[in-house]
Amino acid sequence: MGLRNWLDDKVAPHFEKGGKWSKYHTFYEMFDTMLYSPASVTHAGSHVRDAVDLKRIMMTVWFAAWPAMFFGMWNVGYQANLAIAAGAAPLDGWRTDLVAMLVGFSAESWIACLVHGAAYYIPIVIVTYLGGFIWESLFAWKRGHEVNEGFFVTGILFSLILPPTIPLWLVFLGISFGVVIGKEIFGGTGKNFLNPALVGRAFLFFAYPAYMSGDAVWVAVDGVTGATPLALAKAGGEEAINAAGITHLQTFIGAIPGSIGETSTLAILLGAVVLLATKVASWRIMGGVLAGMVATTWLFNAIGSETNPMFALGWSWHLTLGGFAFGLVFMATDPVSAAMTNTGKWVYGIVIGFMVTMIRVVNPAYPEGMMLAILFGNMLAPVIDHYVMQANIKRRAARHVG
Repeated sequence: MGLRNWLDDKVAPHFEKGGKWSKYHTFYEMFDTMLYSPASVTHAGSHVRDAVDLKRIMMTVWFAAWPAMFFGMWNVGYQANLAIAAGAAPLDGWRTDLVAMLVGFSAESWIACLVHGAAYYIPIVIVTYLGGFIWESLFAWKRGHEVNEGFFVTGILFSLILPPTIPLWLVFLGISFGVVIGKEIFGGTGKNFLNPALVGRAFLFFAYPAYMSGDAVWVAVDGVTGATPLALAKAGGEEAINAAGITHLQTFIGAIPGSIGETSTLAILLGAVVLLATKVASWRIMGGVLAGMVATTWLFNAIGSETNPMFALGWSWHLTLGGFAFGLVFMATDPVSAAMTNTGKWVYGIVIGFMVTMIRVVNPAYPEGMMLAILFGNMLAPVIDHYVMQANIKRRAARHVG
């Protein structure tokens, strides 16, 4: 008996109406149809033109984030093990005891690095999904509809834009704010105008800046301090980055401290290939964000400044430092909170690219900017689409009159 038949004959009856676990029917259906087609299909007169539904889209984004996730776990452990080898003390707690018992703290062993990083990331992702499903289930129960797969993407993206050493109670608080305030109060999946994962991170950034500040490196050991590459660039430009021994290749591969899933531009681009090949993400938005950043960077390079070294920083550094690449691929392309029209997608992307460069270069306090730029773009997206559609209407009306 195949797995499909076994699920239908032995497992499904327990979740159907009147079954032992019928109240969990929604969750069973959600997991059952991740890999299999749903049992209810249209046989005649169908208006459906594509087999890709919300579930397939969400799961594609989820899998596309895996390269950044696995590299992020390895890098968290690698940075910690490097610091330990240099004399830093491991953080006190069960994670250190578990890693010491299983694999040790060798920076030369990829397994040791992966396990050490997983000891920090897996609890974060568990708390993220636990908190999210609690709120998703409560709102679904209250509104009388099923829990959908939208939170799978929100959960993994939120967990990857956090520092590895963040307290777990802040993870729960942040995802709760993101799901409730960023999505559910507007009606749930498909009705939010802001990206829920970024809403949750923005809340933590402004409410608990001591845990979320991007000025100091995040390394999962005790007593290691230092400036992030962006903070170095803010203080001394490209020369300060090079003086710290950080190379372009290093930032592209991602072997630097940072948020869990944001350091490796290479791993993120692997996810971008999947999203573009499956047409889940918009190439127009990605192209617009990149074009806006490059054009604004060139403008600042041309203007120059004797007091602000960020004016001279090249666009390739902006691409590989901070959360730009991750935001470009996974956050800005969110189909719900982004612009919908083709022209609007270009404008929306250019606005984000322009804003993130402006924040990074001109703002004296905050060296990152991608999160705020995307949220700003989210708020402008409906306005952008409105004016694009009005322009189309006027153009067609003029053509008809003529």
